[in-house]
Amino acid sequence: MKDRKVRIWSASNPKEKTVNLSGILVVAKPESQGQVVEALNALEGVEVHQVEVASGRIIAVQEAADIHAEIEGVRRIKALPNIIMAEMVYHYLAEDECVYEAMPPELVEQQDGFEACAVPAYLNS
Repeated sequence: MKDRKVRIWSASNPKEKTVNLSGILVVAKPESQGQVVEALNALEGVEVHQVEVASGRIIAVQEAADIHAEIEGVRRIKALPNIIMAEMVYHYLAEDECVYEAMPPELVEQQDGFEACAVPAYLNS
């Protein structure tokens, strides 16, 4: 495993950059799962935290400087060989200097093709 720099963000240190963390669910072809894990760990800012061998599911965490880099990172993962699916399922933003008046275009593009679906009542209680 390659050496990774761990950056601690602190509100008291204004020189520190923004920290965007993404939880990404990746589904790989089961026969290629080992290769996919290696490829994910080789990507800058990405680290695999959980692998479910039977289903091909992989949980990766990505650290990025801003939302644009975050979305680009998900696109890089989706473009890897033997990936069936990769989606951001969690997002944490420690601080952001940008204030968005509307959803950034990168996120709108990610939603293209999805139909709105009804949320079950028990999830709204």
